[in-house]
Amino acid sequence: MPNMYDSAYDLEKAIRESEEFKELQQAYEAVMSDSSAKKMFEEFRDTQIALQEKQMQGEEITEEEVEKARKIVELVQEHPGISGLMDKEQRLNIIINDISRIITKPLEELYGTTSENDQLN
Repeated sequence: MPNMYDSAYDLEKAIRESEEFKELQQAYEAVMSDSSAKKMFEEFRDTQIALQEKQMQGEEITEEEVEKARKIVELVQEHPGISGLMDKEQRLNIIINDISRIITKPLEELYGTTSENDQLN
């Protein structure tokens, strides 16, 4: 019987060696080596994190914060290097989400079956 951790490390290696990850890594390194792009990307990321933290803590996000975030998103989307990086990140995230659905399928089937049985009784 295969060890689940060995399979997980094999999966990690497959992700690292994938074309999608390599392209993401190259795009990230290109943005990080351009000081203005790096600054813009970090400001975008910091703004995103700050807004997510406020949301999770149930704090209200001000109109001013929304407007600032919108402007940063527009700038980032107009920058070819950063928008390319974000596209590549999104593609890899789709793959990782697909993998996550595959590996959690046994739990979904188990609990899905259990709740169906509960409804029958």
